[in-house]
Amino acid sequence: MIIEGQEDVTRAVLSELERAANPRFKVLMSALVRHLHAFAREVRLTEEEFQQAVAYVARLGQCTTETHNEVVLMAGSLGVSALVCLLNNGTAGDGAPAATDQNLLGPFWRPNAPPTENGGSIVRSPTPGLPLFVDAWFRDHEGRPIAGVAVDVWHSSPEGFYENQDPVQADMNLRGAFLADEAGHVRFRSVKPAGYPVPVDGPVGELLRAQGRVNMRPAHLHFLAYKDGFKTLISQVYVPDDPYIERDAQFGVTRHLLGDYRHHGADTRAPAPDVEGEWYSLEHTFHMEPGRARLPRPPISGKARGARPMIPVLTG
Repeated sequence: MIIEGQEDVTRAVLSELERAANPRFKVLMSALVRHLHAFAREVRLTEEEFQQAVAYVARLGQCTTETHNEVVLMAGSLGVSALVCLLNNGTAGDGAPAATDQNLLGPFWRPNAPPTENGGSIVRSPTPGLPLFVDAWFRDHEGRPIAGVAVDVWHSSPEGFYENQDPVQADMNLRGAFLADEAGHVRFRSVKPAGYPVPVDGPVGELLRAQGRVNMRPAHLHFLAYKDGFKTLISQVYVPDDPYIERDAQFGVTRHLLGDYRHHGADTRAPAPDVEGEWYSLEHTFHMEPGRARLPRPPISGKARGARPMIPVLTG
């Protein structure tokens, strides 16, 4: 097609896409072209702005390594990751309990977490912080227990570091793999996690500073639940009184994922005899959807070991 004017460019590209053999590829690319071209027309994109944008996208790739994925960080910072999670996981319908919101896998999930008995601790090296006792139940779309769910649990320390970015913590600290009992129940002991900043030394940091945003993730526990016949559930349970609960830099917090983290005073007996001071408990029920069970790819291939990362906290 010979271009007569700017309005012909979109038609020409879409016409060439008709040659694509894969129907889904054709749908995706055609929609992408339409929206990109509409964006350029709406904002009257200048040549200088286009050159800056292309350089910015190139830097996202250049800043991605085996221990850090700047592209995934950007997708989260624009809300795309959270949107895709919610688009692909809905309610069961017919008055059944809604499926638990899928949530961000995050950059620090590791396969092969240590198998841990129900009721065991995932604290594997000295980790200061208030004890946390967790009871989690796994149900199907009709509310029936799901026995034998393989559950991965992981979270940051009370200082805001995952073990694979912190040389002070033992390997696999604050990680565990559990098997739900006949009641679909998993329980374990840990310490109450803290929120933490996302890196701001690359293109994502520039974006957050330009928008006047903070770079904090509110405190949360990660859960990955796997069972044949059910869609793998990847989710997080957030601490509702975290100061950044409404300003998550990755837009992961949903109403359904606010956990009931209950504070208990020193005068309340804890589930473990060695706990003498304050402690927390969390009870949470997850509803899994029927579907295909599959494990994700680890977001990073290397261990971010070395000195603790000194990530500045933006105060926008």
